Amino acid sequence: MRGLLARRMKLHLLGAFLVSMGSAVLFKFAVAEPRKRAYADFYRNYDPMKDFAAMKAAGVLESAPPK
Repeated sequence: MRGLLARRMKLHLLGAFLVSMGSAVLFKFAVAEPRKRAYADFYRNYDPMKDFAAMKAAGVLESAPPK
């Protein structure tokens, strides 16, 4: 029984480190990278003036009333 806590703590610390690193890597490649790619794809063909004209025509903007 002597040193049981120290041995178990080393094992649990190693396990916690591996699980946290695995979770971080999984999040990066499963969430962050696809999100970056989606934003890049959206803004590649985004025309802000066209979007502004559509919002203006719809009457969404108070400072730019539709004509």
